Amino acid sequence: MQASPINNPEGPSTEQRWNTRALIVDDDLAIRELLCDYLTRFNIRATGVTDGAQMRQALSEEAFDVVVLDLMLPGEDGLSLCRWLRSTSDIPILMLTARCEPTDRIIGLELGADDYMAKPFEPRELVARIQTVLRRVRDDRSEPRTMIRFDAWRLNSVLRQLVAADGLVVPLSNAEFRLLRVFLERPHRVLSREQLLDAARGRSIEAFDRSIDLLVSRLRQKLGDDPKNPQLIKTVRGEGYLFDARELA
Repeated sequence: MQASPINNPEGPSTEQRWNTRALIVDDDLAIRELLCDYLTRFNIRATGVTDGAQMRQALSEEAFDVVVLDLMLPGEDGLSLCRWLRSTSDIPILMLTARCEPTDRIIGLELGADDYMAKPFEPRELVARIQTVLRRVRDDRSEPRTMIRFDAWRLNSVLRQLVAADGLVVPLSNAEFRLLRVFLERPHRVLSREQLLDAARGRSIEAFDRSIDLLVSRLRQKLGDDPKNPQLIKTVRGEGYLFDARELA
């Protein structure tokens, strides 16, 4: 079932007044209707769909600014749809899930999700997250072209490409890119897990130690940093991590 945007008497009276268009992908009718109704109060035109097939159809018919995607969907699940979305567009993705395992969170971020919310949540928090994600995406896209060099690597902050000395391009997820960038912006200093998680996910939240550890582990892997004796991203026991690049320009 596809839920059309629900009009709110206090909301915009014409389509031109909508500031943001959100696509809600959730098989729970009550949640879809609640979110579509609530988002209109904040100038967000929300369309609700139940599964991947309806999501693809909606995206082919209309341009959206953000996709709010449930993890536990019938048939093709949210992680698979997140992977497809990221391979076909750069639309911001905010994932919802009733599962709170750190591994699920990291997998979602690794596949390209821009943020992650655990159910149950307050609708007002979803509005804040949508606004934060869209603001961060606008800021990222407005950055000047920059090539950062460190050790044998180059990071193109516009193309979001990590390039090895031999020219090989190593793909980075959104979370990995943001994590590496904060390391590059603050080298040779200890950064707490809270600071790193905030940077990687774009908001201030309670730190899940295992989540950031998994993300650091994946970034080390892509940088060829030996996990048993890391030389680039070093663990500072009880405090966090330190980025120890020898050459940085």
